[in-house]
Amino acid sequence: MSINVKETLSTLLSTVEEKIIPLTKDGVASGSKVFGAAILSRKDLKPFTVSTNNEKVSPLLHGEINCIQEFFTKDFPDPASRPDPQTDCIFLATHEPCSLCLSGIAWSGFREFYYLFTYEDSRDLFSIPYDIDILQQVFRVPGIETQEQVERRALYNRENKFFTGRSFLDLVEKLETKDEKDHFLAEIKRVKALYNALSDTYQEGKKAGTQTASAWK
Repeated sequence: MSINVKETLSTLLSTVEEKIIPLTKDGVASGSKVFGAAILSRKDLKPFTVSTNNEKVSPLLHGEINCIQEFFTKDFPDPASRPDPQTDCIFLATHEPCSLCLSGIAWSGFREFYYLFTYEDSRDLFSIPYDIDILQQVFRVPGIETQEQVERRALYNRENKFFTGRSFLDLVEKLETKDEKDHFLAEIKRVKALYNALSDTYQEGKKAGTQTASAWK
């Protein structure tokens, strides 16, 4: 099913700004990291479930996993009335999903996801390098290749039999005009900047030892 790129980008950005960030502010204040997620209706892009990281409860409750759990157990506990992840839903992650969350998305049946920040952003802007570290150390098995070839290998398949993953910038590339691209590049930059204060709060809590004990996302 094809999507309206402008409508999709606009809605993804507004969902992050208006729905996810307010929850993330509370999560970061309580000691969790800055990761959030939403499950949207494929039909009209309205949110079914919105959530954020909840490491105070469990180190496994990353933003994406917490969102999936709430979708299945809280918002739509009855399978008969639950939107089908494969056909009715689009998954939104504020940050490119880690190995745990990629598996959660695949096991839950979501066929496509979009993310605002890349792994490199998580490492460089948020000082959280563990997404890359785990994928490299646990899943990137060396073979007959040189170390340089291993390091050039993609960390995961963004298009595979289970899902397709795209960044917001991937969507921008699909826009037809320079004006459209410039507009959405500016909007992406603006929304990303909203995370600066959240990251500062998290890092301050990290120094003070008030955030959760888990070292991971």
